Amino acid sequence: MGEAATLDRLFRVIEARHRERPAGSYVTELLEGGLDAIAAKIREEAEETLEAAASGDGEHTAREVADLLFHVWVLLASTGLKPDDVYGVLDQRFGRGGLEEKAARGGTDAG
Repeated sequence: MGEAATLDRLFRVIEARHRERPAGSYVTELLEGGLDAIAAKIREEAEETLEAAASGDGEHTAREVADLLFHVWVLLASTGLKPDDVYGVLDQRFGRGGLEEKAARGGTDAG
């Protein structure tokens, strides 16, 4: 399965949890905690990702990046956005140098 297909499949599961809010679901718990709960998990997972990368352990880093992406997808679902919204932004940025792209955004976003 392609990488984007895996992310899309994950998002469909998260979106279903968002709609159905099944009891005992971790996604339901995050969504009911609101933006603060989701943001806290993203911060935690970002820190763990950086620690794993600094350790030089590729497998651990990959697991932490997967956790981070999962929580970012929960955030996306909570806002009503879709992966295609993110893919569209990335597609627009393709073919531009990083500094040129940053200048086009006004140079205020990190990255």
